[in-house]
Amino acid sequence: MNGSVAGGGLAEEEISLTRGPSGLGFNIVGGTDQQYISNDSSIYVSRIKKDGAAYLDGRLQEGDKILAVNGRDLKDLRHKDAVELFRNAGYDVSLKIQRRLQPQNGPVSHRGDGESGGLPLAAILVPGLALAVAAVWIVLRSWPPARLLYLLPLTATALLLCTTKKLWA
Repeated sequence: MNGSVAGGGLAEEEISLTRGPSGLGFNIVGGTDQQYISNDSSIYVSRIKKDGAAYLDGRLQEGDKILAVNGRDLKDLRHKDAVELFRNAGYDVSLKIQRRLQPQNGPVSHRGDGESGGLPLAAILVPGLALAVAAVWIVLRSWPPARLLYLLPLTATALLLCTTKKLWA
């Protein structure tokens, strides 16, 4: 994110949007008369409209706090006054936003592509599961075939888990 990091895990960013046919492409909540968060009269992005200007730009996110529009501070505004400010902001609109940084869990990626760098669980478990199934097959060759039916639900469940879960997000 191009912006500054404020204390407490918050980041600020300047985002420039060009108004599209359906406006700026997002909805807001908050204001002194409609607090979205208790004891906080700030204005927040509540929804990004698909294919709108904000959606196509990709930087604004639901939950972002909007600090200013075209340099005008949004502090202590009623909701309807904030809406009016957005409506009259012009064709090119500059937003100063603040967002909470998400904590990093697991290994930190340095690839710069937005991916976490985690490995899918299947990449680890499928080879192990294949070895386990082969070992069970060797053991079961000496057992009556009916006992094989006891392992089918367990094997099916393990395969399903391997293909749907991730080890690190």
